[in-house]
Amino acid sequence: MSELKTNLEKVSNLERRLNIEVPAAVVGATFEKVLKSIQKQAHIKGFRPGKAPLATIKSVYGDRAKQDVVEELVQKHYYQALKQHSLEPINYPEFEFDTPIENADFSFSAHFEVKPEITLKKYEGLSVVKEAYAFDQKRMDQILENIKNSRATTVDVLEDRPAQMGDIAVIDFVGTIDGKPLQGGTGTDHNLELGAKQFIEGFEDGVVGMKVGSEKTLHLKFPTPYHSDELAGKAVDFKVTLKALKKKELPEINDEFVKTMGYESAEALMGMIRDDIEGSEKKRIEQDFKNRLLKALVDANPVEVPPSMQKEQKQALIEDMKKKMAEQGMGEREFAEYEKKWDLDFETTAKEMIQAGFIVDAIAKKHELQCNKDDIDAKLEEYAKQTGLEKDRIREFYAKPEQAQRLAYMITEDKVIDFVLKSTKVKEVSKSEIKESAN
Repeated sequence: MSELKTNLEKVSNLERRLNIEVPAAVVGATFEKVLKSIQKQAHIKGFRPGKAPLATIKSVYGDRAKQDVVEELVQKHYYQALKQHSLEPINYPEFEFDTPIENADFSFSAHFEVKPEITLKKYEGLSVVKEAYAFDQKRMDQILENIKNSRATTVDVLEDRPAQMGDIAVIDFVGTIDGKPLQGGTGTDHNLELGAKQFIEGFEDGVVGMKVGSEKTLHLKFPTPYHSDELAGKAVDFKVTLKALKKKELPEINDEFVKTMGYESAEALMGMIRDDIEGSEKKRIEQDFKNRLLKALVDANPVEVPPSMQKEQKQALIEDMKKKMAEQGMGEREFAEYEKKWDLDFETTAKEMIQAGFIVDAIAKKHELQCNKDDIDAKLEEYAKQTGLEKDRIREFYAKPEQAQRLAYMITEDKVIDFVLKSTKVKEVSKSEIKESAN
């Protein structure tokens, strides 16, 4: 039997076309095998099941037989040819083939992408800036303000004055468009916090300055876009009656107050908030620094990215962001605009993530830093302590192929970063300097 003939073409740096010719004897044997398989199951009038002659099977099921022959010949000999040329495609190939003819050579080709060859140029002695940690008092003040607001009480405004921002206005309102009632645009004894932006733009500003007992008609417009397409950009009138004014009375953060929240003292609450802020900020800074170090590696070691990988990674980033935005209440239409606006950012991030992955793998192989069983056990132990879950449950989760692959890469990446950091020159700068350098 003749040998398989193959020819490899380099279409571009990362594209290959593998041309394969299957000898006639193999094609003939495959036809016979496929026809016999169909024969066993065929129901043809005048013949008992499985007893119809192969010539009859061929005339009745010829098209199906050719499809089955193509599938078997392509799948089997494509992988043989890959092995012959020591190739590892990174995407599903595009196949081109002739119609198979019994007892004749069968030719087909497979077009696919391969990983780039990584040439490490510089990964030691890099210079990377890192944000210096500084406690943010404004963040502390905001948290305390949120606590006070969550425990605020509402009291009547006793002085004779007009409504102002921060007040809670008790209103009746009736909305109309072109003189016709607006569906869902009526309210009675509605408590509206002025400045909270609960209503469309201009409504709360219009109530400011009103006195209790007064009426006013607000001439406004729905924004564009709006969650209701029918209302977007339309003019609307709201007849508003101010029935009462209330205001929030905020508690003072003292020992007596914080004890109602389960803390021993105001100092203990402040300490806990400070520790939380410090922990989350330092975690953010470390992640930001890690990303900056990976970016420095990418810049110092240029790598060409296969288009199929970039497309797939970009789509994964978009889907992940879409899920997060949906959890925050963003609709499909709003996200479509967001995606369009930040398309280039998604494209760039996807490319840099793939480049970083290639470089991390190359450094790991060169210095034997790949993830091993002991590394995984240590990481699972760490997760168990952090979460309070049993180690077996965590191990079960990471036994899934996709999760296991992610964990192994994450551990390898951390080991590579630790290795690279030993020779990296790190300069700490302020948060404002980091922002300036990013612009």
